[in-house]
Amino acid sequence: MTSEVQSAPPTPRPVSAPPSQMHSPAPSRSPLRAMASPLASPVKKAVASVRGYLEEVGHITKLADPRDAWLPITASRSGNAYYAAFHNLSSGVGFQALVLPAAFASLGWTWAIVCLTVAFAWQLYTLRLLVNLHEPVAGGTRYSRYMHLTTTVFGERWGKILALLPTMYLSAGTCTALIIVGGGSMKILFSIACGPACLARPPTMVEWYVVFVCVAVVLSQLPNLNSIAGVSLVGATAAVGYCTMIWVISVAKGRVAGVSYDPVKASSDVARTIAVLNGLGIIAFAFRGHNLVLEIQGTMPSTLKHPSHVPVWKGVKFAYLVVALCLYPVAIGGFWAYGNQIPPNGILSALYKFHSRDVSRLVIGLATLLVIVNCLTTFQIYAMPVFDNMEAGYVHKKNRPCPWWLRAGFRAFFGAINLLIAVALPFLSELAGLLGGISLPVTLAYPCFMWLAIMKPGRGTAMWCVNWALGSLGMGLSFVLIVGNLWGLVATGLHVQFFKPAEFQ
Repeated sequence: MTSEVQSAPPTPRPVSAPPSQMHSPAPSRSPLRAMASPLASPVKKAVASVRGYLEEVGHITKLADPRDAWLPITASRSGNAYYAAFHNLSSGVGFQALVLPAAFASLGWTWAIVCLTVAFAWQLYTLRLLVNLHEPVAGGTRYSRYMHLTTTVFGERWGKILALLPTMYLSAGTCTALIIVGGGSMKILFSIACGPACLARPPTMVEWYVVFVCVAVVLSQLPNLNSIAGVSLVGATAAVGYCTMIWVISVAKGRVAGVSYDPVKASSDVARTIAVLNGLGIIAFAFRGHNLVLEIQGTMPSTLKHPSHVPVWKGVKFAYLVVALCLYPVAIGGFWAYGNQIPPNGILSALYKFHSRDVSRLVIGLATLLVIVNCLTTFQIYAMPVFDNMEAGYVHKKNRPCPWWLRAGFRAFFGAINLLIAVALPFLSELAGLLGGISLPVTLAYPCFMWLAIMKPGRGTAMWCVNWALGSLGMGLSFVLIVGNLWGLVATGLHVQFFKPAEFQ
């Protein structure tokens, strides 16, 4: 204290000032010195608090383009872990789970369970990579769309060549499949509810497709991805409900007569190979939805203290725990009950075929109703990237938000296009293995290569080796599925019947 007093400058002598300046601050007093006084400590705390707040807010990652705030995916950033769970569960489980017993019939018990487990772990790993790649640098660019991340890594030209067709198929192709399954289920529900007193001329399959699309288009008028969180919750609940009902009923009724668990015998090695590849394609198709995880994460707020990957990963972990609890019982229970007599359309068709008379119509009707609800709600989340892309063309050209009437027109047009495809190309189910092979890299290969390109791990490190191995294996598997299914189509022929949709059973 003595040294501080001695080092202090001498006190200046008072100087008279004009009356007008008697109460004004001394010009020689620095604001910094004023802040150093004990009386200014509350001000210092307030400034520090404001500075911390500004630092946090200042690091909220900005949109790559300010106009993205007008687009359906990034219009709202108020999502949370619950929304992430609803969306991932809605996109992760659905009608494709019901076909898994057919894959078991092609592969047999051991190989089917091994392949299903490996595929589940593999896709969960690549899902984790995508969640981290959404915002690879804190405070940097957020990749809220799969195509945005792909074109950033591979370049504009190669990104579109590699990913545009697979992602379009996963969105538009899935919506077309939902029309076929949902419209067919509506027809079945009508026949169950109507019974023998059906009208003389019940609606045709095409008319049920139209009914389904009309309902789906009305439901799709919700403006953005966050606004359909409740819709995704309803869809996820319906999917879990009918999956559980169907496998429980099938197991409770016991094995059907003459059941066998040996792989279906083929007439030739070519047919056997095609059956195996088809089984692998069914398993791969069961884990679609990776093209939506970046879009789902794009609806989350993100700061340095609360990055978006934390709530999204919490939602993903819960969602895929439920997905596993749906897929495995359906696959194992369905194959145990029906064995190699499982129809190509899966366990739902087997339930209609073998138990339509010994199971209450109310129970079968409820399961069918849940399938319809799930198809209608899942249509929304898979269509949202297409809606976003359609509106982006207008927004970037006109530099203003898309008006409501044009948005409604875009969504009605998308529904009409999918309806036309469902009616005009009813043989698309025969191309499921081929299209599944084309879209497989989106799930199993591209995330590994994109992680390597962005994170740049050291050559020879564990992550470098794992991602190169998985990415290369995914591309190789995709090539095998594509070639094998093309070979199968050449060997067996493609049954082409335009504008003649088959009855859904």
